[in-house]
Parts: sequence; C-alpha cells; structure tokens
Amino acid sequence: MSPPDLDAFRGQCRAFLEQHAAGSAPYGLEEDPRGGAALTVARDFQHKRFDAGLAGLTIPREYGGQGLGPDHERVWREEAGRYHLMTEELSISLGNCLPVILEFGTDIQKRRHVQAAISGRQVFCQLFSEPEAGSDVASVRTRATPDGDGWRVTGQKVWTTLAHVAEYGIVLARTDPSASKHGGLTMFIVDFHQAGVEIRPIHQIDGGMHFNEVFFDDVVLDADAVIGPVGEGWRVATAMMRHQRVARGTGQASGILHEHADRLIAEARARGRNEDPPLRQELAALYTAEVCRSLVALRTRAALDAGQPPGPGGSLPKLAGALIGARFRDLAFEVVGPEAVAWEADSGGDWARDALFMVSLSISGGTSEIQRNIIGERVLELPREPRSPG
Repeated sequence: MSPPDLDAFRGQCRAFLEQHAAGSAPYGLEEDPRGGAALTVARDFQHKRFDAGLAGLTIPREYGGQGLGPDHERVWREEAGRYHLMTEELSISLGNCLPVILEFGTDIQKRRHVQAAISGRQVFCQLFSEPEAGSDVASVRTRATPDGDGWRVTGQKVWTTLAHVAEYGIVLARTDPSASKHGGLTMFIVDFHQAGVEIRPIHQIDGGMHFNEVFFDDVVLDADAVIGPVGEGWRVATAMMRHQRVARGTGQASGILHEHADRLIAEARARGRNEDPPLRQELAALYTAEVCRSLVALRTRAALDAGQPPGPGGSLPKLAGALIGARFRDLAFEVVGPEAVAWEADSGGDWARDALFMVSLSISGGTSEIQRNIIGERVLELPREPRSPG
C-alpha cells in the first residue's frame, strides 16, 4: 500500500483509539479477583475493534481477518502504544492460541474459531502445565485414548490462566504411552461446555484467582478436535511456546516504552525523593533497561513482519521483561517504603500486589532459567547444558 493509504489508516487507528481506549483500566484486583469484569471490558473493546475493521489485520479475509500487510499491523501497534487497550485478558487467546490454529488448524477449525476469536466472541486458554511436571511440558500425563472415530480425554492441568472464563482450551495430551517422552503427544481443541470438564480456582497470594486447576473426566471429543497431526503434539506445542514468548516479550503495542520507570519517577517526585543520587541512578538504569527491551522487541516483531516464523530469539524480550519486573519490584519498595508492605485499607495495596505479580514474570510462559538455556544454546550456539539420564 502507498504511504498516503498508510497515513489514512493511521488516522483511522487514532480516531478509534481516542474514542474507545482513552482512560485507564476500569477494574482493580480487589473489585474483580477472577477477572470476569475485566474480560467483559476486553471483549467489548475487541468486538468494537473488529467492527471497525481493525482486528485481525494480517489474517486472511476468508477467515474473518482484514488481509492487510505487516505495515498496517506496525501502524496499529505504534498508535496503540499510547493507550491502555484493556485487552490483557485476551492476550493468551489471541497471542498464543490463535496463531497455532492459523498455523496447524484445518480449514474447518479456522472457519469455526478464527473470526470468533478476533472478534472476542470466543476466548481460548492454553493447557500445558500439570502437577509434578512444572516447566517440563513433555512430561504430561493427561491421556487421550481412541474412542470410535474420536477420543476420550482424562487427566488434570494446573496453573491455567482464565480457564474459568474461556469457552475453549488447547490441550496437550499423551495419545501413545509407548512412544518416547516427546513422541506420542497430540494437541486438541476442547469445548469447555462439554460434560466431564471441571474447573477449580487457585487462590493467589495477591488476592486474585486468575489461575485454575482443570480436570478432564472421560471428556468425549470428535476426530476434528485434533489440531495438527496425531502424534506430533510436541511440534505443535513448541510452536505455541514460541508464539507465547513473542507475545509476552513484545506485548500488544510497539514503540520505545518505559512505563515502569515513568511510574516510579513520578512517585519519587511526588514523595520528594527525585534528588536522591543513588535512587536516580537506579531509576535511570531501569529506564535504560526498558528502552533496550523495547528495541529488542521491535527487532523481534520486524522479523515476524518480514515473514520469519517465531524462533528462539523470542526468549530475549521475554527474559528481559522478567528481569525488568524484578528490578521494578525492588525499586518500588525503595521508593514507596513501608507503605508497600503495610497500608491503609483504601490506599497503597497496589504496590504490594504489583510486586507480587512481578515474581510470576520469571515463571509463567517458561521460567527465566529455561529462557537462558534457549538463548545460550539456540541463539548464541553455546554447548548444551548437561542433561540428566533418561
């Protein structure tokens, strides 16, 4: 598309965002511990975005997208970076699950789910983690056994984000127990309204209940629930993890972002601590780290826009985000002081909740230790870490 067309598109994005995305998040954790109200806001925003022709920009038209090029996606992300988009609750659905359906799904699956997902009518969650498996995704025990032309799924998943508000889940299960650890796995799309699906909340230390245990008790699936070839679930799962790391590492907007540093700098000024030399140095270091992460994220996103599939480089911004979160947490306690630990009933608790949340960034989506291994072995091509036998 010619530059004038992109300019007109940028104006369309700005007008939409100014009307629908201006302002801050409408709900805090205390008012919405399970995220249901926030998801309602996210769905409404995403539906309006879809109606305006601004959702699924690079997705083919036959599946409900706009069929536009990467330049349009870049323009949207640049403009969106100036607003709070209120769609965090859709990040797994749109950032992890939707790309896998587009890459591995059948034509029927794409027509059934893609437009519904990008319009916010369907929400997906990702079900990998299991008790005693931790970050070892290939150690799944959930079983899927043949049942006529379909399958029966039995097992348990844990730490599943927003499963309680999702309509569908993408589930990794073992279909051939005799195969190797990374073989005999298959990925399925499961409708959570089916009999045999039970979802139980996990109460978090920050007061939220976004995570869940999910139990499958002889859940009957049709043959068309399989996504990707039977027995090649590990290949599909690793692709999903790459998409996840890119989504977590680059976020929903583009540009040079330094929102954590900006927030702490404003708080330091409000408390009269902005002239403290050691604190100024720490704040400057946080600002610099966020700028560097933004540049890495832009590079990662540019590679995707150029047609390169998500690769191990997606671990770089993901790891950087976790390290920035840890630095933000420590500096928040330094700037805010005791109010971040013991606060009045009507103020101060957000700092403590944010500090607790930052810990999760080094775990969710693959621990920082795993990200370092990926970067060392597959980006820097260093020798592999010694593996235990078996």
